[in-house]
Amino acid sequence: MNAKADTRPAFELRVGGMHLTVQRVPGWLVALFTTASGAAGTWWGQR
Repeated sequence: MNAKADTRPAFELRVGGMHLTVQRVPGWLVALFTTASGAAGTWWGQR
């Protein structure tokens, strides 16, 4: 396997001179986002 493929970032954003790279997304951040999305969706559906 190519060594470069193993080090690909999970998320990369380039805007003008700014370059943001996230190598690995933590599990707690995914869980937080999922929980917040579910709560917002439930709140929106109950309106």
